[in-house]
Amino acid sequence: MWHAVIMAGGSGTRLWPLSRPARPKQLLRLFKGESLLRRSFDRLAGLLPPERIHVIANGDYAAVMRAELPELPAENFMAEPCARDTANAVGLAAHLLAAKDPAGTMGIFTADHIIEPVDLFRETVRRGFETADHHPDALVTFGVVPRSAHTGYGYVRRGRQIAAGVHEVLQFKEKPDRATAEAYLASGEYYWNSGMFAWRIATVIEQIRRWQPATHEGLRDVVAQFRQPGIAAAIRERFGTLPRISVDYAILEKADRVLAVEMNCRWLDVGSWTALAEVFEPDATGNTVAAPNVRTLDARDNIFVSEGGHLIAAIGVRDLMVVHADDATLICRREDAQRIKEMVEMLSGATGGAPAPVIQG
Repeated sequence: MWHAVIMAGGSGTRLWPLSRPARPKQLLRLFKGESLLRRSFDRLAGLLPPERIHVIANGDYAAVMRAELPELPAENFMAEPCARDTANAVGLAAHLLAAKDPAGTMGIFTADHIIEPVDLFRETVRRGFETADHHPDALVTFGVVPRSAHTGYGYVRRGRQIAAGVHEVLQFKEKPDRATAEAYLASGEYYWNSGMFAWRIATVIEQIRRWQPATHEGLRDVVAQFRQPGIAAAIRERFGTLPRISVDYAILEKADRVLAVEMNCRWLDVGSWTALAEVFEPDATGNTVAAPNVRTLDARDNIFVSEGGHLIAAIGVRDLMVVHADDATLICRREDAQRIKEMVEMLSGATGGAPAPVIQG
């Protein structure tokens, strides 16, 4: 059978002050009143029944994520004992699914992407599952056809075509500088690395065993005790000893056979406020408005964000970001968007912990 796993971790630091430890970016309702997690689930629900869709995230988010997805069976929420990067999240999900369906195939998807059109996404995911079934020794990644020389994404270099829309992978490339990204785009040989995958459950477990033996042993220890009452602290401690590493570094860049399924969709990784400018159509003065109550006077090329009805009024400003939350307001130049993480770290150090969470109604 086919199973989908939505990875809903990530701190969303660059989406402060709306994204907080108690309310990660996947739950922000900025997209027609829907969260990114809801959108991710709905995209997959058109292809798979809810009982074969799973969410893996920090166990502290269990209650809010179950409330966001009431259709999801409670046992389909996989609680990470603590954050240890994507290789461990993928490995934990694979071991838990293997206990139910050892011959199954799993897809890995993320909860912080905008992907359109949905019908084409589902068609591509189906092809990915079928490719993993037809090539059980391979790891399958979804490569997004690039629309620009983007420097914020990793790239995948494709090789020989083995089927319609399916190529062998030659290399994974880190986020490039502008000149390199332009060369990638001009060559026609590269995809954006989507961070989405498909593979046989047994295959990914074997690849982790082969390339990351310490991770494999640790995951076996954790899964052996997973969901047993009264030992959460022990499980968290053991999981916390696993090497922190991404699934790309852990296995994909080392595996003998990796295939790429072409995804020719509009795809956006919502990792920063400036990314919203690619989601929302700017108005006639270039302002990107993701807020219900904004008034401007001689203001151009700004980004305004708010979930509530709080009035944002801007006069004579240009190239700013204004993000309003219940207890904090961010104001900075658009070019300084990447420095939001610095501000969060500074605030965390000043208060001895993470900034206070937004109070939810």
